[in-house]
Amino acid sequence: MSSRLFAMSFDAHQPEHLAHFWSGVLGLERADDSYGGVALLSGNDAGYRLGFRPSRAQKVAQNRLHFDLTSSSLEDQQETVARALGLGARHADVGQGPDASHVVLADPEGNEFCVIEPGNNFLADCGFIGALACDGTQAVGYFWSEALGWPLVWDQGEETAIQSPNGGTKITWGGPPLMPDPGRDLHFDLVPDDDPRTEVERLLSRGAKRLDSAHGGDGTVLLADPDGNAFRLLTRR
Repeated sequence: MSSRLFAMSFDAHQPEHLAHFWSGVLGLERADDSYGGVALLSGNDAGYRLGFRPSRAQKVAQNRLHFDLTSSSLEDQQETVARALGLGARHADVGQGPDASHVVLADPEGNEFCVIEPGNNFLADCGFIGALACDGTQAVGYFWSEALGWPLVWDQGEETAIQSPNGGTKITWGGPPLMPDPGRDLHFDLVPDDDPRTEVERLLSRGAKRLDSAHGGDGTVLLADPDGNAFRLLTRR
């Protein structure tokens, strides 16, 4: 038994505006189904959506989760950067230094993301959204591997990575120490393969925790992974 990754979701002050930005950068179409926000079809073999849910929370630190976008050539990398800047992105400094071969940007609401240089073997064949790079422990990598049924494709030192059996975006964790809670970030929205109550108990047994507000009020159960990152189990899909 496992859950399916339905969406990687942004907390957004203006969901429509932020969805328009990412649709333009990635060339994605809007999903037709009800989501409780705005959703884009990722077009990725991993089978998830990009979600944009309304939130009043303020971003106070660098995100713990960010996308790594891939490039087929230096020209392709430059074109992605130029397209993002034209849609409202800005350059961001997260300590990468002047000699970094990747480009760090932030979207119009300050969510950081990287445009990776060509020739990155780890992200080869992962698609345009090569990775969701997460600040997190080895234990949380193991948790999400079991939660989603995605095998580990990297487990060295305290760094882990998982990938859908169908391929597509990798989800990576860089090990401790953890960065401060940024206030707003990306979150996982899951759909259970079977009875939601049974799936909640399974996730709790693997190290998840119930949040104080156990239900989101829209057919969701709110949980946190072993590193304290909130996620949603959608029970009415």
